[in-house]
Formats: sequence, C-alpha cells, structure tokens
Amino acid sequence: MLIRSSYNISGGCTALIVICLLGKLYVANAGDSRAIIIRNGEIIPMSSEFTPETERQRLQYLAFMQPHLLGNEFTHLEFPRRVQRKELGKKMLYRDFNMTGWAYKTIEDEDLKFPLIYGEGKKARVMATIGVTRGLGDHDLKVHDSNIYIKPFLSSAPEVRIYDLSKYEHGADDVLILATDGLWDVLSNEEVAEAITQFLPNCDPDDPHRFVHFYNCRAVPQAFLHDMPEIINNHVIFIILDLEADMDGTVTKLQKGLPFL
Repeated sequence: MLIRSSYNISGGCTALIVICLLGKLYVANAGDSRAIIIRNGEIIPMSSEFTPETERQRLQYLAFMQPHLLGNEFTHLEFPRRVQRKELGKKMLYRDFNMTGWAYKTIEDEDLKFPLIYGEGKKARVMATIGVTRGLGDHDLKVHDSNIYIKPFLSSAPEVRIYDLSKYEHGADDVLILATDGLWDVLSNEEVAEAITQFLPNCDPDDPHRFVHFYNCRAVPQAFLHDMPEIINNHVIFIILDLEADMDGTVTKLQKGLPFL
C-alpha cells in the first residue's frame, strides 16, 4: 500500500474504460466522458455523465449528513438563483436532497451562504470550483482562498454497464465510441453517429487504419468539420473500437483510432 505522504501528485482526471471478457463488454465510467455503441445505425448509450446537476441529490445528502464539510461557508440547499439579503423573510423556491421537484421556503440567514451546487449545464460547479463529480485524484483540491476540501464530495466509484456481444449480430461498421467531454460538448450522439456511419461504408473493413483515416476524410459531415477547431483545442481523446464478433462472441477485430489528441 502506498502511503499518501510518500508521493505528491496534484490534479485529477476522469476515467472511462472498456474491458472485453468472456464475450461481454464492461464499460466503466467515472466522470463526464461518454461511450456509445452504434449498431446497425442504432445508438446505444453505454455511460452516464457525472456532474453537479446529475448528482445533485447525492451531494446534497452528503452535505446534510456531514455539514462540517461545508466549512460554514456553503448551504446544501439549491435555489433558482443566488439569495440576496433583502429577500430575508420572503418565500423562494428551493430543492433539498430528498426532492425531485421544487417547493417554497421562507428565506433565513443560513440561506444567504453560497450554494453547494451553483450554475446550470456545463457551468454548474461544486463549491464554485469543479464541474465533474466523479474521477480520480484531486486529493488536495480546495475552494479558492479557503481551507475547505472538495475531495469528500468527489467519488471514484464508476458506473458499469454490460453489453453482451453474443446476443447480437455485428457488422463491420458496428462500433463502440469512447470520447472525452470536449467532443460531446459540441456534438450530439446523433451527429457523431452520422459522421461514423457515413464514413465507414466507404472504407475497406479489413483496413487496420480506417478509423485513423477518419480525421482526414472529406466524407466527414460539414457539421463535424465546423466544430473541429474547438474539438482539437479541448484536447479530445476519441477512440473507436470495432465490435464485429465471431459466433462464440469473442471480438475478432479490435481497432483503435486516435484522431484528436
């Protein structure tokens, strides 16, 4: 076992992995990367993103149970906007960990603290600092200009989804796509699937480099090319795995493309 004091690694990362074992794919995700399967033109999600919005109830419950983690600077309650002092005594919509909808409460002094989760969509942050709630590392991450650690709210536990290869017939153009959030921030599942399904039929299925050629191919839809500079600037990792399998469910081809680094 490594002793924490014996190494010094700052920062953290998300993790998205796939393991092929006994004819099944195990896709594990801890973070905001995404995996999808494209099978005969159908899109099959193989992961969920873990963000302050998707994990709101877990984060709020932890803060409710262990309020000392908030450092007396934050409130675990969520409001539609930042509460102002002039609104003391008035009613405002709020959500707690045990609520899926909104209700009204009378604003008190405690509600003037900064919310544990603030912002919407890609701008949502935990303690105004980090926009992803699962991953590895970030042991020393603190709220800016404070001694409040954020790590207790971050989980390394992945969500695991299983895909049984033996249950389906797979063609040469059926693939598993894994990519970091920089791709999905600008392209939808449907746009990525369209780009792949338009490109692969034009390639030799036995070409071990056909996925690597994807980046330079003129057959890629213009919508994809339009966002390419932003994709590249976001340091996207984009991997394609061929799902074509033989009769006993073992993968016979495993190709990898890394066009965006």
